[in-house]
Amino acid sequence: MQVAVVKYNAGNIFSVMNALRRLGVEPVLTDDAAQLRNADRVIFPGQGEASTAMSYLRSHGLDNVIRSLTQPVLGICIGQQLLCRHSEEGNVECLGVFDAEVKRFQPRRHEEKVPCMGWNSLDVRDTADGVFAGLGDSPYVYFVHSYYVPLCEHTAAVADYILPYSAALHKDNFYACQFHPEKSGTVGERIIRNFLEIKS
Repeated sequence: MQVAVVKYNAGNIFSVMNALRRLGVEPVLTDDAAQLRNADRVIFPGQGEASTAMSYLRSHGLDNVIRSLTQPVLGICIGQQLLCRHSEEGNVECLGVFDAEVKRFQPRRHEEKVPCMGWNSLDVRDTADGVFAGLGDSPYVYFVHSYYVPLCEHTAAVADYILPYSAALHKDNFYACQFHPEKSGTVGERIIRNFLEIKS
């Protein structure tokens, strides 16, 4: 199986690649359109700032490439946010795969810190062709983020921090999670394995 990881100006890419290697997969890190289109699976990970990331994607033609992919695609953290229509972070138009606007957390009490950082439970609403199947009741995963995707028609899993929000999204061949499966222990490993095993 060929698994391509999108190469762009975002952090946390190598922890995703190491998580794949632990599952016996040797991924390719690439910004080449042909390699991305020909891969069996594409992972779009990262940590960073939305407007800077979108500027890079557009300047390298990766925005159109990612939108056009027909194999299973998994967005992680800012990867989920960039797959949405618009982000308040830098007031930027994003890829528009998911019709949702990314918003910044607005704390209401002193103890509500931003960024949201740490472990939180998931309420899985849509197993997303099996990607979020078999996780047990209220599985815990690891989050680090200041922006979130509100609940929408594509919400596959919900987390609650300050307010309920989309911890995961699913539409057609696109899957995404705000949390970091590569840092979420056995639950995250199961999610990545499930994604690799989707029948496409």
